[in-house]
Amino acid sequence: MSALFSIKDKIILISGATGVLGSKITQHLATEGAQVIILGRNPNKVKDLVTSITNKGGKASALIADVTNKEALESAAQQVEKEFGGIDVLINAAGGNMPGAIVTPDQKITDLDIEEVKKVMELNYLGTLLPIQVFTPLLLHNPAVSIINISSMAASRPLTRVMGYASAKAAIDNLTKWLSVEFCQKYGKQYRVNAIAPGFFLTEQNRALLTEDDGSLTARGNQIISHTPMDRFGDPEDLFGAVSFLCSNASKFVTGTIIPVDGGFSAFGGV
Repeated sequence: MSALFSIKDKIILISGATGVLGSKITQHLATEGAQVIILGRNPNKVKDLVTSITNKGGKASALIADVTNKEALESAAQQVEKEFGGIDVLINAAGGNMPGAIVTPDQKITDLDIEEVKKVMELNYLGTLLPIQVFTPLLLHNPAVSIINISSMAASRPLTRVMGYASAKAAIDNLTKWLSVEFCQKYGKQYRVNAIAPGFFLTEQNRALLTEDDGSLTARGNQIISHTPMDRFGDPEDLFGAVSFLCSNASKFVTGTIIPVDGGFSAFGGV
């Protein structure tokens, strides 16, 4: 069984690797023996994460590019091909939200900043689609490939306020399912495309929304916990099992799925 779930020596490229969740996932993959390629647009953050991993004996390399810039991604792909020849797994963890793409309780849909909605769609949707488009040739050499996208609870159960983000992540779900069929039909039955839909994890993006300065929960934080059967927010470590499963050969007959890691939030009807 250990061999079935092993990711040792797999070459895994991950975008958004310097975020709160992305950095923990990346460090976990390196600990499990994978060669991680850290794709980010901030050279200092990327360098710090690479150093942190290599100082612990892990294998990590840096790749600087903006996931919404196709030319920068193409240059990065050339670098990867030169150094590694190809990749085994592509994890698209880059994403985020913008204040202007939120509708607060005292606002209406007419108050949305459409330019910020566009940025949210670009970062989350194009920031996933473009890396897949650019790095696909580096996946095709491999007989067992996995692409993992990051969705959200907001995709399948649209949450109040985060209209732009929810729409963008709903597009990720659709893209994941569409590509799972496309890859099998065009490239081969061994090519898998799946997504993970995290529930509520405390990140720099939502911490102020969910917790007070003293660490207690805000009204919205309490509302979320009351609808989460496991009665807590997720820890980054809670994502490790799902990520490793989708990276490994244990999931070789799994494609087109959206795996929730949400403490039961998506299963609870509120009563």
